[in-house]
Amino acid sequence: MAAAAPGKQHRFFLALFGLMITLLFAPVAVSGEGFITWEDLAIPAMSAAGGARRGLPAGAHWPGSTAAAAGPETETTIVVSQDGTGHSRTVQGAVDMVPAGNARRVKILIRPGVYREKVTVPITKPFVSLIGMGTGRTVITWNSRASDMDTTGHQVGTFYSASVAVEADYFCASHLTFENSAPAAPPGAVGQQAVALRLSGDKTMLYRCRILGAQDTLFDNIGRHYLYDCDIQGSIDFIFGNARSLYQGCRLHAVATSYGAIAASQRSSATEESGFSFVGCRLTGSGMLYLGRAWGKYARVVYSLCDLSGIVVPQGWSDWGDRARTKTVLFGEYNCKGPGASSRERVPWSRALTYQEALPFLGRDFINGEQWLRL
Repeated sequence: MAAAAPGKQHRFFLALFGLMITLLFAPVAVSGEGFITWEDLAIPAMSAAGGARRGLPAGAHWPGSTAAAAGPETETTIVVSQDGTGHSRTVQGAVDMVPAGNARRVKILIRPGVYREKVTVPITKPFVSLIGMGTGRTVITWNSRASDMDTTGHQVGTFYSASVAVEADYFCASHLTFENSAPAAPPGAVGQQAVALRLSGDKTMLYRCRILGAQDTLFDNIGRHYLYDCDIQGSIDFIFGNARSLYQGCRLHAVATSYGAIAASQRSSATEESGFSFVGCRLTGSGMLYLGRAWGKYARVVYSLCDLSGIVVPQGWSDWGDRARTKTVLFGEYNCKGPGASSRERVPWSRALTYQEALPFLGRDFINGEQWLRL
């Protein structure tokens, strides 16, 4: 079962602090930076070049240096390379070079390698792109579980088990693998949640990324997110949280040994706009999977035009052991195919949507894409 995140009040004050920092340091953003474009996800032209220091953004510092880089405004690429030929040997080291209150796109190009580290993109550093050189070539991995102890002797919990945690807005990632390599947990195990990627910022896009784990792989926590042409692997609630996210053309791969679930929506009131929409996705793998579980009383999950393999349990959906939630959740399917799409034994409180009912979930309007995506 997915563990709950820290209190909303704590997150509210973090968000408020981040907004104050952004307004203080970036009263005027560069034209066009209020939108994510394909260029923000593209591998930089300097990918084949050495780590020229002029690539650092203004205000960034070299490791061991006290002077700010004086590169031209148009150079916004930081190179990560384990062999020392880039600007940093670690991904976190590159993120640390981005100045607080950053107001323009900074690309962090991660050269091939397996980077064994925990990474955090803090709320004060928006407009960061993590760009690998192929999901099979560039991997960020760690192995924390919720029951692991931190330096103070307390359990880290699900929230802080993430190999990569993104707190900032306008984050992008492409051509990269995020992994939590902790051993897979059996159903019902306590403290075995192991997050590969946590998304806690607003206006985030992932393109051609792999997100690998078992229980609680992708903590889709809060904010509006667009995942396009990505691979997501897990077993139990492997996409969970309270974000409003569109998964388009993604491949969902289950590694469950018995029962498991794909999505666990935490939506807790009728006024919240959160929920998960899967469009044109394909489900493969092992085990017997629920399409979704009602983590929140008003959980919302919709599958449209998806190819569902026979690993979907016939009833399709779970009420999380609370029959009252069957009256308030929105669990829907529209025009899906495959042996797992059969509606003959679906729970009666799920819905087979008409086109008009499915329409709000079919495109980027679901995540207000017209406000922040220019693709």
